[in-house]
Amino acid sequence: MMMSLAGIVFGVAFFVITQAQTSGFENFFIRTILGTNGAILVSNAFDSEDPSVSHILYDSEGHILDSQFFENRKRSGVSDPVAVRSAILDFDEINGISEIYEGRGFLESARNGKSVEVHGIDWFEHSQVSELSNQIILGRIGDFIEDADTILLGSRVAEALHAKVGERVNLSGGGRSFAYKVCAIFESGVSDIDKNRVYLSLSDAKSFLGTNQGGSYFQLSVDHPDKAADLARQMQHSLRHRVVSWQEREQVWLDVFKALRFSSGITVSTILLLSGLGMFNTFAIMVIEKTRDIAILRALGFSPTDISAVFIWQGLILLFFGTLLGAIFGALLTLGISQLPLQIRGIFSSDHFVVNWDPWHYVWAIMISTIVVLIACSIPARRASKIEPAKIIRETL
Repeated sequence: MMMSLAGIVFGVAFFVITQAQTSGFENFFIRTILGTNGAILVSNAFDSEDPSVSHILYDSEGHILDSQFFENRKRSGVSDPVAVRSAILDFDEINGISEIYEGRGFLESARNGKSVEVHGIDWFEHSQVSELSNQIILGRIGDFIEDADTILLGSRVAEALHAKVGERVNLSGGGRSFAYKVCAIFESGVSDIDKNRVYLSLSDAKSFLGTNQGGSYFQLSVDHPDKAADLARQMQHSLRHRVVSWQEREQVWLDVFKALRFSSGITVSTILLLSGLGMFNTFAIMVIEKTRDIAILRALGFSPTDISAVFIWQGLILLFFGTLLGAIFGALLTLGISQLPLQIRGIFSSDHFVVNWDPWHYVWAIMISTIVVLIACSIPARRASKIEPAKIIRETL
């Protein structure tokens, strides 16, 4: 019985802690991408001058049926930013909008050079749809707001160029070359962004890139990010621009996290299954050893239901204390792991284990434990309830 109790305790605790870790990293990843690239991106326009564009077919959810058709008939960037901005604001779910002018350039410091992605932003707009203000690790953002001839560098861009805050760098491309002062360095935690992206003011980016080297897109924040996919489909149909939600943009990583969460749940559930098998064996042996005692109880007036309830209640008592102790142990382990140092740099940045305190992890652990325990004790209980007292007493005389 003590081994069965220990199995339930450890099974519940490990289930809670694995789910807390996997869902914690998943939620942290989602917060990172929402704080960097926003919930929705509005980019390339349909070519309205192509008469065949009117024959684009949508399915019932607003998806373009022929994606290759769309890819061959799109313009680079938003066609009319002023008109598109006005149309976007007609959607009540939007709570922030930032126009971004994007292109490429070659950035040089006194020590090195590197090809970079240039993003022109209006700081006050962009701060409403991103966490860039919280991602500054060196320098001060006030210089970027006050001085147009400044640039923000990704942490790995600055590392590659050996550039420091206050130094001047030269940005060239499309026959143009401009000098900027590095006012701050940011770290989003997303490797591809930190090693490629730089920020200029929106007006400077348009002057540097021109219409041939760059184009605008809109980054949006919404009231309910979990509903961004449905909103993106509605907007794409209405705006006639490519509209991508964060769920579509990060589908691969979301599937990876889902698979990890599911596989870890199955793996840890085997501990509960093994404890259930141990409990089944214990009760089965108990029924065999206590056959004469059960027969006496039946002769004294206990019904088959009463006999069955004796074993069921023993199982429920083990279940209660096992899940209670397991939940407490799981919470303590989760708290301890959240304090462990762990440096991660890749799809997101973290210096410690990230956990998610979700009560549903405990609910699922208790539900799985309940199913296992009820099956483990109900089969021996049913066998005990079928013992005939007269037959057993005759055989023991």
